[in-house]
Amino acid sequence: MKPTVVLVGRPNVGKSTLFNRLTKTRDAIVHDLPGLTRDRHYGHGKVGSKPYLVVDTGGFEPVADTGILAEMAKQTLQAVDEADVVIFMVDGRSGLAPQDKIIAERLRRSGRPTFLAVNKTEGMPEDSAVAEFHELGLGAPHAVSGAHGEGVRELIEQTLAPFETAEEEGEPDHPRIAIVGRPNVGKSTLVNSLVGEERVIAFDQPGTTRDSIYVDFQRNGRDYTLIDTAGVRRKGKVFEAIEKFSVIKTLRAIEDANVVVLVLDAQQDIAEQDAHLAGFILEAGRALVVAVNKWDDLDDYRREMVKRDLARRMEFLSFARFHYISALRGQGMPGLLKSVDEAYAAAMAKLPTPRLTKVLHDAVAQHAPPRSGLFRPKPKYAHQGGSNPPIIVVHGNHLDAVSNAYKRYLENTFRQVFDLQGTPLRVEFRTGANPYEDRKHKPLTEREANKARREKRWRRRTFG
Repeated sequence: MKPTVVLVGRPNVGKSTLFNRLTKTRDAIVHDLPGLTRDRHYGHGKVGSKPYLVVDTGGFEPVADTGILAEMAKQTLQAVDEADVVIFMVDGRSGLAPQDKIIAERLRRSGRPTFLAVNKTEGMPEDSAVAEFHELGLGAPHAVSGAHGEGVRELIEQTLAPFETAEEEGEPDHPRIAIVGRPNVGKSTLVNSLVGEERVIAFDQPGTTRDSIYVDFQRNGRDYTLIDTAGVRRKGKVFEAIEKFSVIKTLRAIEDANVVVLVLDAQQDIAEQDAHLAGFILEAGRALVVAVNKWDDLDDYRREMVKRDLARRMEFLSFARFHYISALRGQGMPGLLKSVDEAYAAAMAKLPTPRLTKVLHDAVAQHAPPRSGLFRPKPKYAHQGGSNPPIIVVHGNHLDAVSNAYKRYLENTFRQVFDLQGTPLRVEFRTGANPYEDRKHKPLTEREANKARREKRWRRRTFG
């Protein structure tokens, strides 16, 4: 097992900057704004031959009793409970703060091994930078700079010294599921309902989630990774730089996922932004399941109106399954996860070339492609060109003249035969090269010209 290192500290001490340096990524949003990180954010790091998990947490305000700050504090305490070792970060520029003393006391009571990192000490004499932090009683402070990397390697090497080298894990072979939608449709509540615990902050305030949070969990003996994302609103309503970063992270999470669950709010009208987001998922080629949330509070008439509106606005998602759920009450979760499994299996399906070619021949025999000019397109054989989404490559002659309607006919045929429910399907055409296309016409020799004239006179005398 990899050791888990949790970064803890009050807001704006540089936890996310250090997280990005330890994971060698830009996964955590960094901005000069306190309280940006709110949920636990997991990443993978490695020092020497030792891999480890590192957890970025929200700014810890231990005195907060209610509101979003209290929820952030709860998330931080849960992360500490999961930790093998804690790195407590303080700000060397602003000095020792009263919150630092309260946090230090909380960490001592937790019983977790704790290392004190004095951040933002670049350009400062080390002794004077860390002197006042000895008062916290957590051992010798370490002067580091998350932004410049000074002292970071020494800190993490000492942090991991008690742990043995763990085997590295390969790429996950289980579904990665991105939960996406507009703000305040219940994405974080859905994540918590699927996981079975308050893993991410679910708060009655649009924009609570700002980062893409990866959550591993297991259900019925199978592993999953959920990606809770920030709500995507219309471009004209995205004002803060932080929110723009959040939208970019959401779009990247869609591309990183195998299956996307698009969450809609049944108590609001289906908006144009929902259709735009669904279109982006389709362009990315990701398998899709649609979850219509907050279904439990609607009467029969309103439910019928919502279904009609979905059929009209989301007609292009006919390949996806729709589920009507209540994430808050946990209604509809088993069926939703079953559809996710089906969509993942379809997206990663292996399609044998002989069977693909037979299905292609049967489809052409039943309905041949329409003629284009002097020639009729002639599909000859098909093979799989990729997965997630499945790509079927059709070879033949004059296939550049195949109409969009016939392409959709082949897509529907392949989808029905191979039961590819829940995933987009792409059919690509490749026309065989004409061996005579680049051959230039050579002028006849005098002998060939005389022979051609004789043949012409003979045909005229014979046939008139």
